[in-house]
Amino acid sequence: MKRKYILPLFLLFQILFLKIILFFPEVIEQYYSNGLYVYISHFSRIILGWIPFSIGDILYGILIVLLLKWFWKTRTTWKTQWKDNLLQILSSLSIFYFVFHFLWGFNYYRVPLFEKMNIQKEYSDADLLDLTQKLISKTNAIQLQLSKNDSLKVVFPYSQEQVFEMNLNGYENLAKQYPFFEYQHPSIKKSIISLPLTYMGFGGYLNPFTNEAQVNYLGPMYTFPMTTNHEMAHQMGFSSESECNFIGFLASVKNDNLYFKYSGYSNALRYCLGNWKVRDEKVLEQLLKTINPGIRANYQENIDFWKQYDTIIDKGFHAFYDQFLKANQQKDGLDSYSKFVDLMVNYYKDKAL
Repeated sequence: MKRKYILPLFLLFQILFLKIILFFPEVIEQYYSNGLYVYISHFSRIILGWIPFSIGDILYGILIVLLLKWFWKTRTTWKTQWKDNLLQILSSLSIFYFVFHFLWGFNYYRVPLFEKMNIQKEYSDADLLDLTQKLISKTNAIQLQLSKNDSLKVVFPYSQEQVFEMNLNGYENLAKQYPFFEYQHPSIKKSIISLPLTYMGFGGYLNPFTNEAQVNYLGPMYTFPMTTNHEMAHQMGFSSESECNFIGFLASVKNDNLYFKYSGYSNALRYCLGNWKVRDEKVLEQLLKTINPGIRANYQENIDFWKQYDTIIDKGFHAFYDQFLKANQQKDGLDSYSKFVDLMVNYYKDKAL
């Protein structure tokens, strides 16, 4: 067999292998997510965590330049050498696909969090209403305590660098109850490409190749702690967006600092209200009347920020990422972000906020 066919065939083998391991989440959980990946992620974060800027963003920039250079170089050869060019593309994809899964991607195939934490999946409208009302009461109380006036929005007093450090307190407290949420070796960066991320509609991302948690530094600060906690959850090997939202919420509300608790509770409440908008708008209208104007002012701050960057670009990237998630065991696609309400409702059925 000619060498140029080896990597393309290896890509096919990888795809078939992933179809098989779908049926063995316990094996992935034990030997990868709680085994090999722990060493890979810790090594990456120890090596790169001390560097104040994002290495992953720079690597992506270099990759884009190399891709553009290759396409320019081969632009006149597609008619006569299309087969060789296609094999080069498939070979590169094969290497990329392997490295992605080896360094992080196998976490898509681990045991779901609702099984790991023994959380049920089904709930009623009454259960959702009960949680929403509890969240309103809790968020109202914290907002009033922070702003001293129920009509004033919460103004976050800490810098983003301070958030990166202070978030560790929430994970330390959470790990006392659930040891598998222990977070070690921080590698959290403000993304160099925050402006493009904003136009794409993303608050952050995990670079699977460098294991750096990349956070968009341009958004409203009251959302920053929970967004950062979400990306830190990805670093611990949780791939599902709904699970990372749930973990990010727990780490936020377990923090000793009230501003961080507010970030968690207010964002969780916003997702619950989003569910009611779909389920019953009359109930939503009644719930909104019970929320402090200061909280609604923070929500409006968030809406106004993202509205500035609402273009066809973010719709295109959202469509792409929606398909990416669906291809990686998240059948709800982008809707999976809001599915963490399912986890939250059932988790708090027998617990106080």
